[in-house]
Amino acid sequence: MAIANQKGGVGKTTTAVNVAGELARRGRRVLLVDIDPQGNATTSLGIAKASLTVTSYDLLLGGAPPETIPQPSGRDRLDIIPADQELAGASIELVDVARREWRLHDGLVNLFPRYDWIIIDCPPSLGLLTLNALCAANAVLIPLQCEYLALEGLAQLKQTLERVRESLNPNLRIIGVVMTMYDGRTNLAQQVVDEVQRYFPRLICRTLIPRSVRLSEAPSHGRIAYEYEPHGRGAQAYALLTEELIGREERIL
Repeated sequence: MAIANQKGGVGKTTTAVNVAGELARRGRRVLLVDIDPQGNATTSLGIAKASLTVTSYDLLLGGAPPETIPQPSGRDRLDIIPADQELAGASIELVDVARREWRLHDGLVNLFPRYDWIIIDCPPSLGLLTLNALCAANAVLIPLQCEYLALEGLAQLKQTLERVRESLNPNLRIIGVVMTMYDGRTNLAQQVVDEVQRYFPRLICRTLIPRSVRLSEAPSHGRIAYEYEPHGRGAQAYALLTEELIGREERIL
């Protein structure tokens, strides 16, 4: 499952890390793949990028055998393929490589039997790295910030996904649109939710992820929300979202 949106700051990494953690807590074997050169998912799990010897760059460019690249996250049943700034050059290096859109899929395919879920955290763009994620995935989850301009971005992203499905990966499905940074005190937030509900009634997730200071603080401590504040609104929302995604699992099988 790719977590994708070309807009930055919408909660992609927070969603990827917390859904991966919640799935692992429920007994699933989970691999989190960080393909954002900023490496925020890696940092969010408390992994020092300076200590990395292999990353998703090696997975994409064949720098190491794929089975040697996943590393433990320090949590039961949750592994990670980390990322660092070296990945920034991959988009250029991939241009002339054979099957350039399928490099991530080809690197992950031998790892599929090891895991129940593979969660891919994408960069905030629709470039070659995100395209690799969409070709590797069966499903895409779209985090959408509760603001008016997010609706324009959603329409553009949906068109891109349809083109990918038509020309590259017919198995790709949108598993859901999850509204993030929801503030129930504002009329605008509810209006955006209502608008998405009107246009995408089958896709919008019931769970709303609240705007939460504690949710924002957790990555700076290298913690997932349930580790940082298990009874907080953010942790509880991601627990509910994960249950919802498990209920939609048949859409991606």
